[in-house]
Amino acid sequence: MRDLHHNIKRVRSISPVAIGTTGTGKTGVIVDRLGFQSVTFEFDYGTITATNATITPTVLHGDVTGTMTSIADADLISTEAVAGIPAAATRTSGTNKNVSKTLGYKGVKRYVQAKLVSTVTAGPPVAATVLLGSAANRPAQ
Repeated sequence: MRDLHHNIKRVRSISPVAIGTTGTGKTGVIVDRLGFQSVTFEFDYGTITATNATITPTVLHGDVTGTMTSIADADLISTEAVAGIPAAATRTSGTNKNVSKTLGYKGVKRYVQAKLVSTVTAGPPVAATVLLGSAANRPAQ
């Protein structure tokens, strides 16, 4: 099976929800990547209306679920800053409205997790999905 459909598994990490209280954000479920060699985090952002709102993703990994730590930049494809939403003076243009951004992981830890934090209380709706690829057993679905 050489198609993508049978070689990936999507795991909803953060269900679509308003990001919530300043600084608290939303923490996704811990995802077990056993049987998959590659990982991509997908972050989805709704319309941002607050001036100078910043949304920052943080990705974590660990050998066991109780000791999740921040992933070093050397184990990422791209950066957390690029996968986030930077502050902007206004949100009237199409910039950063209803966008999806991705962040790759090339580390070897078994468990991964996503977290999104906002600088504003009335934050936009957000969601995160973990895409597991290169399945050892196919079909992966």
